[in-house]
Order: sequence, then structure tokens, then C-alpha cells
Amino acid sequence: MYKLLLLLCLLFTVPVSAQQYHLLVGTYTDAGSDGLYTYKFNAQTGDAIAQSSVKTSNPSYLAVSPDNKFVYAVNSDNEGMVSAFQFNKQDGSLKFLNKVTSAGAGPCYVSINRKGNIVVAGNYSGGNLAVMEVRQDGQLNQPKQIIQLKGSGVNRSRQEKAHVHATVFSPDYRFLFVPDLGTDKVMIYKVAAGSGALQPAEQPFAEVNAGAGPRHIEFHPKLGFAYLIEELTGTITVFKYNEGKLTLVQNTSSHPISYQGAYGSADIHVSPDGNFLYASNRGDANSIAIFRIDQDNGMIQPVGFQPSLGIHPRNFNFDPTGNFLLVANRDTDEIVIFKIDKQTGLLEDTKKRIKVSKPVCIKWIVTK
Repeated sequence: MYKLLLLLCLLFTVPVSAQQYHLLVGTYTDAGSDGLYTYKFNAQTGDAIAQSSVKTSNPSYLAVSPDNKFVYAVNSDNEGMVSAFQFNKQDGSLKFLNKVTSAGAGPCYVSINRKGNIVVAGNYSGGNLAVMEVRQDGQLNQPKQIIQLKGSGVNRSRQEKAHVHATVFSPDYRFLFVPDLGTDKVMIYKVAAGSGALQPAEQPFAEVNAGAGPRHIEFHPKLGFAYLIEELTGTITVFKYNEGKLTLVQNTSSHPISYQGAYGSADIHVSPDGNFLYASNRGDANSIAIFRIDQDNGMIQPVGFQPSLGIHPRNFNFDPTGNFLLVANRDTDEIVIFKIDKQTGLLEDTKKRIKVSKPVCIKWIVTK
């Protein structure tokens, strides 16, 4: 009996212990950063151990291939590029493969489809997006489709032209959603099943309040809702989502009612269990807003505003277990690790930090 219990214990514990959590961090490189860093993360304790780094210019946003073998980074320079790397799961190192033009200045976002054969990059300064194919060896081909957005908004200093800020696939990968900070629209494209080519969807865009400045959009993992963070007004728009169509159901502040400082909202994510929504606020706030999600209508209600414990929390992300929230505070050169209370959604400082110059993007690779 003892041997049987021991065997059962081993069978149930090996798969968990065999999983390795690799943290990828993209940075701005103007202050001496190498560019792209990898860490081994302990999902039980929240500790991170440095593994490797690779030199590449301003990798401000990252995408990981579905098979976890490749990583793609936009090089956010005037001459925008997208770089491809091969990931080594044994030591967490990244090997540079190639780079191609992003077809516009200041790329700020990159995403990859479910098959791993199409990458889409969004160019903030260029106001456009580019579609490129992925070769079997992980290298990128030059863009095969470039879509230029046009228009402007009411904020003359920030909305003088189109500014693509994200390229986000729908949960079923049949549509692509492109928040345009410059025109206060979320552009919607239908994705061709075979080629990945884009064409305007039946609903070509969803419009939000004038001067809002759409930045990032996130889909609920279980329900038919999407959440848009708006940079210029520090607000969040909630949409009902169905088959490529967005219907506005709520618009609310990502700041406390009493807040009177400058706005600069950045990132937005739904917790893995779908119960809470988190949003990062820069400007004078330097906070993570926490909302409870109504599981019937998708609307959100604030439950707290957690100081980011640093300056300029541009990007943040959950660890793969949903136990921790990692916040990249760009201007204090560190990532703050919070423990998540899954009942309340509130965050607790673990006192653990990852020191790295100008962190701006956090992604994960899970291996066995």
C-alpha cells in the first residue's frame, strides 16, 4: 500500500514540477540596456533568476509563437523593424534569426496568429500596420500587406494623425482589432483563413469618445466582452463582442473619482479566471486600477487602486498560474512583483523586485 501511495504521489507531482516558467522582458535601450532579457520564474515563491539577454534595439513589445520556439520583437525606432529570435528552453537563451522592416516608424505592438505563420506589427508613428509571413525556421519574410490608417482627432497635440497602438487578434483569430489613438476608433479587420490577409470587417470600426485615445484592447477569456484602455482620458470602454462586432455597454474612469492629476493610461488585462480587470495608469497616478467584472453583463466596478510602487507602469502581466502580477515600472528601472488575492482581486507587495533598465514589456513561455 505504501508503494502504491508513493507511486500515485509521484505521478501527480511530476507534471507540475516539470513545468518551467520563463519570463521575457523587453526594454528601451537608450540607458544602456541590452534589449531583451529572460528569467526563470518560481510560481510558488515569486522569485525570478536571470537567465540570459540578447542585444536588440528598443524591443518595446514582444510576441511568442504558439509552440514557444520563437519570439518576435518590434524595434521601436524611427526606422521600424521586427526581429525574430529562437528560444532555447534548456537555458532560456535567445538566438537572433533575422529582422525585417515593420513598414513604418515607431512600431509599438506585435502579435502572432494561432498557427504561428502570420505576424502583424503596428506602427505608432507611422500610423499603419504590416502583415508578414513566418517561415518554418521561425524567420520572418518582408511584409506582404501594409495598411495605412488616416484621420485625426480633437487633441491636436496627440491626435494630429493616425497612431496605431495595438494589433490584437480575436479569441478565435478570425478578426484583428486595431486601436487607433489618433482617430478614437478601433479598426476591425477580417483575417483570411489561409493567407492571413486583412480586409475591413462588416463592422469596419468601433468609435469611442472624442479625445479618448484608444491604446490596448483585451478580450474576456470566457465571456463575450472586450475591454479598451484609453490613454488620453484615462478611461475604459467595455464592449459586448460577437462575431467581429463591438457594441459599447460602458465607459468609466480608470482613476478614483477624486483624481485630479495628468492622465496616461497604458495597459489592460483580464485575470486568468475572468473575475477581475486590471489597468495601468501612468501620468501622475502611477497605479494599477482593479475592477470586479460582472459575469452576466461584463460591466466593471472598481474595487481598488494599487500604487505601482514605481514610476511609469507601462506594461504589466500575470504569471502563468495567475498567482502574481508583475508590473514594469519603466522610469524606476524595475519590475515589481505583487501577490494576487484571487477572492478580492487586490494586490499585495511581495517586496520582490527585478532590476532591469527601462522595462516596458512582459511575456511568458512555459516549457516542460
